Amino acid sequence: MSSPLDPALLQRLSPEPAKRIDEVIGYFRREKRPVELFEALKMKSRLAHQLPMIAAPDVSLEAETQGDVLIQRQLEDDLLDACRQAGAMLIESGKIGEGYMYLRPVGDNALIKRLLDAVEIDDDNYDEMTHVLLHEGVDLGRGYLAVIQQQGTCNSITLYDQAIANRSKADRQIASSVLLNHFYDELNSLVRDDFANRAASNGVDPAETQRALDNLSLGDLVCKYAWIMGGGGYHLDTTHLASVIRFATVLDQPELIDKAHQLCQYGRRLAADFQYPGDEPFVDFYPAYTAFFSALMGQNVDSSLRLFEQKARTVDPITQGSGAIETYIDLLDRTGSPAKALRAAIELFPADVPVGRVMPEMMAMATRAIQSGDDSIASKLENFCFQRGDLLGVAAVSELTKPSKTG
Repeated sequence: MSSPLDPALLQRLSPEPAKRIDEVIGYFRREKRPVELFEALKMKSRLAHQLPMIAAPDVSLEAETQGDVLIQRQLEDDLLDACRQAGAMLIESGKIGEGYMYLRPVGDNALIKRLLDAVEIDDDNYDEMTHVLLHEGVDLGRGYLAVIQQQGTCNSITLYDQAIANRSKADRQIASSVLLNHFYDELNSLVRDDFANRAASNGVDPAETQRALDNLSLGDLVCKYAWIMGGGGYHLDTTHLASVIRFATVLDQPELIDKAHQLCQYGRRLAADFQYPGDEPFVDFYPAYTAFFSALMGQNVDSSLRLFEQKARTVDPITQGSGAIETYIDLLDRTGSPAKALRAAIELFPADVPVGRVMPEMMAMATRAIQSGDDSIASKLENFCFQRGDLLGVAAVSELTKPSKTG
């Protein structure tokens, strides 16, 4: 039920419709009543287009506007503006879910993000905030971090596998970077505290201890001081460690790849009972991931590529999936050989894999190969698509082979 109105308000309202609706809009703004504001803005728009402020029952908008498409579009634009104003007011008043429902049709995620940036996530709004930020994709990084902080690493990993792993590469990169930074910081802190507490009893003098803490990374510490990992111990859940490393393969930033590589150095020094096998081509989990991240860091590139090429050519894709092939192609491309990567894809991709599934990546690799001077790659991709019976791919490749315009 609406709140009682001041009887004097009616006397203050203008008798003229256009002025009165403006005064009503002003009242709802002052009183922070977004739902009523939304309805008032709709009424103002209708009045401005010579329509009754409240539509007659069972009369379509097309009939009201006599089929005038321009007026209908102007009414739609005004409706979106009303959604924008009401949604912003709802969010500012703490009604996150309701506000988002008004703002969603507007399609302005930047606006929604700006509004939500001013809202602190707490126990009361956690569910609504994480739904909008993470599941609706308004600010995936902040939403996923909130889940990590509220529900812990284990639940966050489960969420990644269930709700993020099949999303776009950009989304996976955002979530993976948040999880990697969180896990790395926690493990780094625990390892450094452990090292500082046990250094003296392991023959490390105070000066060397301080130098190590000041200058060595997590990976350097566990490599130089083997006793940190002695006795079969560990500092954080080892299944979480494996998941964080597994997710990190999608990352491109050098500093994040370095952190993932350091986590591999830690994992390689765990007791054998805590080194679980992975899926191909990472069955030998920590050595294989170490080779992968090392290559991305420009270290041991040739030997790493040989390792993953051998996996790509010998792992049965029917029983093990195409992961070994995809990893080899990805590593070739990301280590600066897009033409070799595309040729490997053309040669190795299983016949039962639809070309359309991989065509965006193949086109991107072909573009990079052409930019690096390999003009023949487009025709190879064109023939590949034709041999696979994919005329859509053949059509797409024409963008790579079209003659350049001359001025």
